[in-house]
Amino acid sequence: MGTLENKSALVTGGSRGIGRAIVVRLAREGAAVVFSFVRDQAAAEDVVAEVAAFGGRAIAVRADQGRLEDLTHLFGEVDRNLAGLDVVVNNAAINPMGNICDATESDFDEVMAVNTKGPFFVVQAAAERLGAGGRIINISSSGAVPGLALYFASKAALESITAVAAHEFGPRGITVNSVTPGATETDMMRAAAGEHLEQAIEHTVSLTPLQRLGRPEDIANVVAFLAGPDAQWITGQNLRVSGGLTI
Repeated sequence: MGTLENKSALVTGGSRGIGRAIVVRLAREGAAVVFSFVRDQAAAEDVVAEVAAFGGRAIAVRADQGRLEDLTHLFGEVDRNLAGLDVVVNNAAINPMGNICDATESDFDEVMAVNTKGPFFVVQAAAERLGAGGRIINISSSGAVPGLALYFASKAALESITAVAAHEFGPRGITVNSVTPGATETDMMRAAAGEHLEQAIEHTVSLTPLQRLGRPEDIANVVAFLAGPDAQWITGQNLRVSGGLTI
């Protein structure tokens, strides 16, 4: 029996990369999972099929978390398909490249809407549904990569939301934590590296004590731990899952 047997979870951005690995891992632990996606319906359906193949349950919902009306729809599907809600993972994010001097107000608003405003209101909606033992897990990021100022700023804000929410929801027995992956093999990482991908990988691996890039499953393992009963005394924390790249 998995650690999340008879539990229900919501994962935003669950059709690929780290989000997909989280959906699959939570489902393997026994949770029924609703996850959101924006564009790639084929990838979302593939996740549903992968989970069904081992007897799990995953439900894909198209929702752009930068739009509050989409979040209302997403939580409506949570209420319709799940028997309560026990775990929420804020994973969905965008990281468009652009130097500070070239950024527009529209660029700023888009990144903050998806990466900060959306997760904030996911936390708010989750708080209405979670009971004692509930878990909120926010996927963060860290670094100082040129061209990603808005992305990292949005994630810094999410970590602050995490810390405050831990205080506000702690008396109700709800834990709130964030997970900061290191360099992880995903489409998002490859897009950020661009034409310098191979050099970036070689350089990053050389700086990482465990001498490899992270895999989405590495992050999902930590999320599953925080979602489970053994993490009941951990809240308000940011766990760096980087193979030692960030210490």
